[in-house]
Amino acid sequence: MSAQIAFIKPCEASEKDLIELAQQGDKKAFKHLYALHHKRVYGLCFRLSGQHYLAEEATQETFVRLWQKLPQFRGDSQFSTWLHSMTVNQALSSIKKHKSFWARLSPLSEQVELKGDEMEYQALDKHLLKLPERARIVFVLFAVEGYQHHEIAHKLNIAQGTSKAQYHRARKLLQEMI
Repeated sequence: MSAQIAFIKPCEASEKDLIELAQQGDKKAFKHLYALHHKRVYGLCFRLSGQHYLAEEATQETFVRLWQKLPQFRGDSQFSTWLHSMTVNQALSSIKKHKSFWARLSPLSEQVELKGDEMEYQALDKHLLKLPERARIVFVLFAVEGYQHHEIAHKLNIAQGTSKAQYHRARKLLQEMI
């Protein structure tokens, strides 16, 4: 740790400084990292899960896991890329854990409090809620998050062809809804 970092207030620090401080156990620095990234993490969790309570739970679990894994972050990739991967994995884990709840989707009239960049996804999110689980997950990972079918197949433990079929199914259903 450099002597300079020890005297930087978290609110004045760059993201890199916040990461270094948080890696050393600084909870205020971690709180600032949370504030910088929680909306994006929640948005991704919501689009994957389709349910507010699952998105909230996955978001919380993502940040708990981030706190635990942060000392392992070495800066080989961008922090946002590392957090994105962790978020996808945690959201998929939460979805698997709560399979019995899939029959009860959130009412479509319930609004998500989204601001900034996430506002453009609000209309899409309403339609995504209506998709079957697997089709929604594949669609979000491929069309929204930019994963390739072979990556999706690996993450979901399905065949690449199944990923492609679920994506096309989701597209067809979304076109019918629009």
